Amino acid sequence: MTARPANAHQARLLRLLRDEGRSSRAQLGDRMELSRSRLAVELDRLLETGLVVGDGFAASRGGRRSHGIRLSPTLRFLGVDIGATSVDVAVTDAELEVLAHLTEETDVRRGPVAVFEQVLAMAGKLRDSGVAEAFDGAGVGLPGPVRFPDGVPVSPPIMPGWDGFPVREALSQDLGCPVMVDNDVNLMALGERYAGVARSARDFLYVKLGTGIGCGIVVDGRLHHGASGCAGDIGHIQIDPLGRFCACGNRGCLEAHFSGSALAADAEEAARSGRSAELARRLEEAGRLTAADVSAAAATGDATSLELVRVGGARVGQVVAGLVSFFNPGMVVIGGGVTGLGHSLLASIRSEVYRRSLPLATGNLPIVLGELGQTAGVVGASCMISDHLFSPA
Repeated sequence: MTARPANAHQARLLRLLRDEGRSSRAQLGDRMELSRSRLAVELDRLLETGLVVGDGFAASRGGRRSHGIRLSPTLRFLGVDIGATSVDVAVTDAELEVLAHLTEETDVRRGPVAVFEQVLAMAGKLRDSGVAEAFDGAGVGLPGPVRFPDGVPVSPPIMPGWDGFPVREALSQDLGCPVMVDNDVNLMALGERYAGVARSARDFLYVKLGTGIGCGIVVDGRLHHGASGCAGDIGHIQIDPLGRFCACGNRGCLEAHFSGSALAADAEEAARSGRSAELARRLEEAGRLTAADVSAAAATGDATSLELVRVGGARVGQVVAGLVSFFNPGMVVIGGGVTGLGHSLLASIRSEVYRRSLPLATGNLPIVLGELGQTAGVVGASCMISDHLFSPA
């Protein structure tokens, strides 16, 4: 896609069509509060660029029937969500509907060259499947701090070899399209804001519990990146001054006590020490344990697994309670791989937040699980790149 909107009116028209789908000229005029002549000029310019197309007649509103307008059905965005242990790649249309989606195991510690070779191979498979001839733009999420204006990871604790790597520049050359890069949690928050449980929320927190722990902060419908792009790095808030050492080099971080890897380590210790026969059985069968094993064991009523979930949820709730008191969000969304622990985890987090925070902050505060699951990041990535491309150049 080489065309870009020429002004703020055209940009707003494109985003309205993305967010609300096909509309009539009359409906767009009502939303934009533009005169009919000015709206016609802006739409005609967008039609000339090929970013929008005519789409038959809209339903009559009592007079002459208005023409329908929609975003070009040939536009394609690539969403890439790189996690510590898996990577998701999806193709969406201009209205951010997922047309095709692949997920594969990976190891982010292999470094950017190896991981991006895998990403490009997955993108090639999607392109070869016929859902896209080419990509008009790509959004990429990384599991570490990102200097957002440059699209560069900065000292990511769980990503050796990635510090300062020019992700945006390198992928843009390989894919032949514009690329935007952000922290994966921010993109999951965008995904839930656009198509998930937070569609009606203007101010909310998205807390990801996975191999790492982070928080996306949405203020008045927009992501808050902070001064240098690392807002929401809650996994490295200290919860115990004498606690475990963390990959970041500090001690007692939340992530060191209740990330997916920390939970798996606690489960294996419980299995080997004889505190849980169910976890010991699973460890003997598989050779290792994961958060999913803890979830399955808890579902059978295993007391040790239930206690691991309760304690972990309380630790997360301790941090979230502080965020709620500071930010006063309208919603807290819990997502990420560890949410496979389900409602036991959610209940523990809720209990701690409601106990620790003032009633004024929590009286109407929903704390809920995300709706989009594995597609939250790729939808958010496509949303990010479309926001960029649907802005004046």
